[in-house]
Amino acid sequence: MRRLVTPGMLARHVLAVALIGGFLGLGWWQVSRATAGNALSWAYAIEWPVFAAFVGVIWFREIRDALRGGPAPASPPGGEKADQVQIKPRSPVRVARRPVTAGNGPPDAELDAYNDYLAWLNANPGARASDYPARRGGRG
Repeated sequence: MRRLVTPGMLARHVLAVALIGGFLGLGWWQVSRATAGNALSWAYAIEWPVFAAFVGVIWFREIRDALRGGPAPASPPGGEKADQVQIKPRSPVRVARRPVTAGNGPPDAELDAYNDYLAWLNANPGARASDYPARRGGRG
């Protein structure tokens, strides 16, 4: 029971009671507005007690976890206990890299033109795409 009277839990108790009371009060206020003729207030009259119930469920779970000593840790796969799990280091995967050269496939005029355009942009960092010389010649 000492776990329920720590400063953090006392703050949670006060907050939960205040929220539940406030939400139920707002629900009652919406009922009084709905009976006065405001049809939209019927939806709010149902909504506020749902919020209060949500806070109550969360408060109950907080109390239950505090009495149990905190939330239960997730059990590791295979039914092993957490202190028995051994992590085995993995060896790195070796991937052979070979440079791609222009002679590896059929020539592609569009790709060559695009690479020329990128090289020009790299060589002229302040230039705009409309300044590219090949575009002035009518190529698009």
